[in-house]
Amino acid sequence: MPSEIAVTGASGQIGGLVAKLLDQAGLPARLLLRPGRNLEGLKLASRREFQGFHDVPAARSALSGVEVLFMVSAAEAPDRLAQHFSFLDAAAAAGVQHIVYTSFIGASPTSTFTLARDHWATEQRIIAKGFDHTFLRDNFYLDLLPHFADQHGVIRGPAADGRVAAVARADVSRSAAAILLDPAKHLNTSYDLTGPEALSLPEVAAEITRLTGRATSFQHETVAEAYASRAVFNAPDWELDAWVSTYTAIAAGEMAALSPAVRELTGREPLSLGELLSIESGKV
Repeated sequence: MPSEIAVTGASGQIGGLVAKLLDQAGLPARLLLRPGRNLEGLKLASRREFQGFHDVPAARSALSGVEVLFMVSAAEAPDRLAQHFSFLDAAAAAGVQHIVYTSFIGASPTSTFTLARDHWATEQRIIAKGFDHTFLRDNFYLDLLPHFADQHGVIRGPAADGRVAAVARADVSRSAAAILLDPAKHLNTSYDLTGPEALSLPEVAAEITRLTGRATSFQHETVAEAYASRAVFNAPDWELDAWVSTYTAIAAGEMAALSPAVRELTGREPLSLGELLSIESGKV
């Protein structure tokens, strides 16, 4: 086990579960949290405050003495890449040796999903700065698929008949915790994290309907129609591009490949959409 490990995003979905899993395993973790945020019920974790990834002095101080850093990517924002770079500068100055980073499946400078390009640039920065690294290349989150539907229960977008091997946040967290408990085994490695099945969006809609009773359907849009239907939100261009490219990436087949990584890392099969919905509805 590492002499000191730090976790970002511990008040969020993935970082919070990772912190709990490490605590349950008996591994003390240093949690980097914004002021006013906390995580209850942890016996071994310590807390360090900072204002966010851009807060380089506080981040450097908070990371002093840390060997392994679990870096949950920042919230989607136009300056997310700049935040990542600033935080990595702080981590390097603090002497961090190994970064475990939540990236995105197929991250590249030409990824159809626009935000995956930022993940690729972050990966390259981690490598260029000389860190040992482990990249968790997550597919879209399974937990979010039901929220693709609008108030009428319609999932709309230019996905055509493409498929998505979405992964549950819980499986990402369990995979990350397994790595952090023995990080030396995972140096300079990337893992594609997917669910157990690649579903089309009509299949997603049918499964949501079957298990929740909420009538849900899929309506294919052209790219132009997708931008037009989202214009009502008055979102900035970068956000509109991200929303629409979620669907065009599915249509392009970039989200369909299945990976055994969750099973290999955790020793259990990843959750399917049906299993996740059953858990959330209290049926299991």
